[in-house]
Amino acid sequence: MRATIRSYVQAAKARSEENDDAGFSLIELIVVVVILGILAAVAIPVFMGLQADAANSARDTVAANAASQYAAEKASDDAYTFVEADFDNLADGGTYAIDNTGTETLDGFCITVTAGTASTSGPGCPAPADED
Repeated sequence: MRATIRSYVQAAKARSEENDDAGFSLIELIVVVVILGILAAVAIPVFMGLQADAANSARDTVAANAASQYAAEKASDDAYTFVEADFDNLADGGTYAIDNTGTETLDGFCITVTAGTASTSGPGCPAPADED
């Protein structure tokens, strides 16, 4: 009887070693791939939007810096007139086109920075349209 129990235990142990589930099933792998695909489909458009937002923010910053620079020049010398070459320090190797679209007065200038689309800064710029 003892030998029978021993042989039964050894046979059960051998069967469990034979049928050992050492990896993932195909269904489990497919579920993981589908979940990763859904996450990628959601994340990629978000990251693309971040890149466009960063470009817009950089252009807005250049416009604000150019307006500050123009105001400082105009305040120190009332005869100063806008010269685009004076803003080469902000043009980033020609990435931005900088122009004064307002008047040549301290309270009427409007600096426009163009790189694809335009950003403006200065007291003479039109008020932005309401975005709904």
